[in-house]
Amino acid sequence: MGLGEASARGTSMEGDCLSCIKYLMFVFNFLIFLGGSFLLGVGVWVVVDPTGFREIVAANPLLFTGVYIILAMGGMLFLLGFLGCCGAIRENKCLLLFFFMLILIIFLAELAAAILAFIFREHLTREYFTKELKRHYQGYNNTDVFTSTWNAIMNTFDCCGVNSPEDFEESIFRFINPGEVVPEACCRRNSHLGEAGFSNREECLSGSMLYRNNKGCYSAVVDYFEMYIYVAGALAIVVLTIELFAMVFAMCLFRGIQ
Repeated sequence: MGLGEASARGTSMEGDCLSCIKYLMFVFNFLIFLGGSFLLGVGVWVVVDPTGFREIVAANPLLFTGVYIILAMGGMLFLLGFLGCCGAIRENKCLLLFFFMLILIIFLAELAAAILAFIFREHLTREYFTKELKRHYQGYNNTDVFTSTWNAIMNTFDCCGVNSPEDFEESIFRFINPGEVVPEACCRRNSHLGEAGFSNREECLSGSMLYRNNKGCYSAVVDYFEMYIYVAGALAIVVLTIELFAMVFAMCLFRGIQ
């Protein structure tokens, strides 16, 4: 009799634990589903917005790429949350297994990306960016993605070159524009005159330090994103931990379903 009671109590505890995992997994995935829906909504709005925001995004390669990254992330999170919610609440082994496999693929892809980032970290050095700038930056050819991206960076961060304006010496930009020391994107702007209002464009292009931005873009971008880099690193660790727990919960629920 005692053994029967102990067995029943154990089965009841196991059922309660399984139920707890089920509802925890549902809540967790519902939040992921909402986050994915929000990102998808923002991405679609920017792409189809009729008020002209679409043209602004299309003209800036950094924003253009960012919008499609948001759409891809939103779609992935939307699908992931939906599968997790349905699999948990309906106790569907097929959906749970698919959810587990999808999480595993994302986890391995993130791990591979981290390893590749470590292996190719030398491609993020000042020397690499300086060499690429000298080889490919043309100055005023906005149909060239590399040039328009650099123009956007220099205009956004009020910087010039990778390390300093001297980076344009012996560059393809100087070969194409022999009468200019630095490109227009390096020139200081008068805030009272708006985007097109340069302090002194002619003096800037001729090399005057008073009318150009003298800080390198490498330092400007690193300084700006320094805090965000640490936040992104911490967030990546949190995400990987959550994904590990999600896989464990999914597998526990999968094994517990009769």
